[in-house]
Amino acid sequence: MSDELKKIGEIVVRERMSRRKFLRGVGATGAGLALGPLLAACGDSTTTTTAGGTATTAAGETTTTVAATKGGSLRVGIVGGSAKDTLDPGRSSFEPDNAFVTQLYDGLMGLDTDFRLENRLAEAVEPNADASVWKIKLKSGLEWHDGKPVTAEDVVFSFQRTLDPADPLLGAPGLGGLEPNGIVKIDDSTVEFRLTKPNAIFAEGLAMRYNMIVPVGYDPAKPVGCGAFKLAEFRPGEQCSFTAFDGFWRGAPNISDLTIIEFADEAARVNAFLSDTVHAITQLPRAQVGVVEASAGHQILRAKTGAWQPFCMRIDLEPYSDVRVRQAFRLMVDREQMVEQAYAGYGWVANDMYSPFDPGYPVDLPQRAQDLEKAKALLKEAGYENLQVELITSDAIGGGVVAAAQVFAEQAKGAGVTVTVNKVDSGVMYGDQYLTWPFSQDFWYTRNYLSQAAVGTMPTAQWNETHWDDAEWLKLVEEAFRTGDETKRNELITAAATIEYERGGNIIWAFNDQIDAHSEKLTGLAPDKSGIPIGGFRFHNVSLA
Repeated sequence: MSDELKKIGEIVVRERMSRRKFLRGVGATGAGLALGPLLAACGDSTTTTTAGGTATTAAGETTTTVAATKGGSLRVGIVGGSAKDTLDPGRSSFEPDNAFVTQLYDGLMGLDTDFRLENRLAEAVEPNADASVWKIKLKSGLEWHDGKPVTAEDVVFSFQRTLDPADPLLGAPGLGGLEPNGIVKIDDSTVEFRLTKPNAIFAEGLAMRYNMIVPVGYDPAKPVGCGAFKLAEFRPGEQCSFTAFDGFWRGAPNISDLTIIEFADEAARVNAFLSDTVHAITQLPRAQVGVVEASAGHQILRAKTGAWQPFCMRIDLEPYSDVRVRQAFRLMVDREQMVEQAYAGYGWVANDMYSPFDPGYPVDLPQRAQDLEKAKALLKEAGYENLQVELITSDAIGGGVVAAAQVFAEQAKGAGVTVTVNKVDSGVMYGDQYLTWPFSQDFWYTRNYLSQAAVGTMPTAQWNETHWDDAEWLKLVEEAFRTGDETKRNELITAAATIEYERGGNIIWAFNDQIDAHSEKLTGLAPDKSGIPIGGFRFHNVSLA
């Protein structure tokens, strides 16, 4: 290992928690639930909280719980946003947006902390035999923050707004086969979604946060939702405040009010937590885990997720248009070393395929390992010896990403490749040049395979960073969307994922653990496999002792 690589590792790892080695060995036992299209209805998921005693975390640790109490003002620190922060769920792209809209709105369906589909505003979700028509019946007694009832008309309005051809919102790609005229009110509490083609995973699209329900005539500047909290004050780029909504369908939140504060500076966010200015923070730097563990009254919340931060190679541009170059780049990576150096061990090795909790994930393919000699041979065969490339990265992508880029640059030297790491700010990374970089990094939360393909891999996908366009793969994926039989659908997913394993444009080297931190006074949080921070921002569940 070079001196430079050792230095990178020492910076990230020096404050490791003492039981890191034990926690790293915890298996990925969770499984995403692929919805069978003939399912008559999806049952509600409920969460039981203890009144006091002990509880076991996802990592197998036993902790002391504190009796839940009503009331109190919760303050949460998150990674800073900008003046472009939004309260519109259909346009929510980044962490602040996600944190805010989760409090204000709810969807017909959602995902629980184990990444399983659950009914939310929907009482029943009933597809027909070929999954081309989906009937949704709302729960009774649902209310908007202004006291008006949630009705089928609101559902029709919400999805027609999402699918507006003049201005489609971010949830549109996840609703394959649905057009505005296919959303039909049956009665005041029932809607039918009549698709132009079968979509066996339509329910997953309904569960996306972009597709939360808003009332008829919705005004993002004066947002009204039916979530656990009502808006009190919104200062984009600074903070957002909320008050509890007593009419929330799960029951009134335990806390009275909530303030989510944005911190542009990582050190300021950590210091605000350690000084008890805030009760919890997202994205705790790995190097600070030991500090939090040693600080009285504070603890980490660690979630083993299917979230991933890939190196993205544009397959339509040289040199990455040559599959041998893409294969060589994947072989340059020492994945175990990168997890240790970039994530301080808080992650698990991946195999260049996403969606590890999907039942169709190929578990029998050989684990790709570093092979510098083979990488050299492939590059020579492709005519790219002594290759020099630029890698675009940014702190805005997430914790450990820049360190991973630096580790990759060091590892690539062993194959004769010179990687210049270009670290840019968030405005550049996700500005006008986003999706144009030949070689870059990015982040994704946990998704099942077809949902991920719809938004990130299909030729029409909104965020196809690699510009992937493979006819054989696309045929398999399109057939999988039409396939109601779950066993057959999983076989198609396995075949499609295998093609990406063999010739895809992503280097998916690890799935990262989500590391957040909270006060011991804060109870009711649970690790969330989605990769969304601080238990998926489910603050309606929490209490302050």
